[in-house]
Amino acid sequence: MASVASTYARAFADVVLDERLDASRAVAGLRRIVGLMEESAELRRVWENPAVPAEQKRGLLDAIVKREGIERHVRNLVAVLIDHRRVRSLERITDQLEKELDARLGFAEAQITSARALADSERHALEAQVAKLTGKKVRAQFGLDASLLGGAVVRVGSTIYDGSIRGQLERIKAAISA
Repeated sequence: MASVASTYARAFADVVLDERLDASRAVAGLRRIVGLMEESAELRRVWENPAVPAEQKRGLLDAIVKREGIERHVRNLVAVLIDHRRVRSLERITDQLEKELDARLGFAEAQITSARALADSERHALEAQVAKLTGKKVRAQFGLDASLLGGAVVRVGSTIYDGSIRGQLERIKAAISA
């Protein structure tokens, strides 16, 4: 199914970029529809049921789009998924779309974990350092882990930058043991 999600995500990313749409708004619209599907088993059953005519499914989609203020392009993607009986893959497609847009727009997702809550200035400084390291614009999510003792650990993709005191102590221990 990953290839199905990738195919739809790449195609929709093309639309978002070619039409110069607000990428974050498009993703937010898809996330809202995914959330509604998670909240409502009835909605999920209707959209996934092959016995329900596609026109009725799209009518329900149109009512949701109107109520939620979701963009036409997002509506069209979901309608295509409904027509091709792929609406079950919407969450995976949305996740893949986010990754695809980030890659094309030069963004990196960073998970920054620190031993204590960081002030805004410290957060901005860390984001700037990560941007310098990666050469990309950074979207950071911050977390806390008191076991770090001090400093921070930054994860960008599969790369980890460990500037924590716990990490330094572990490296010292390994050097002494060797």
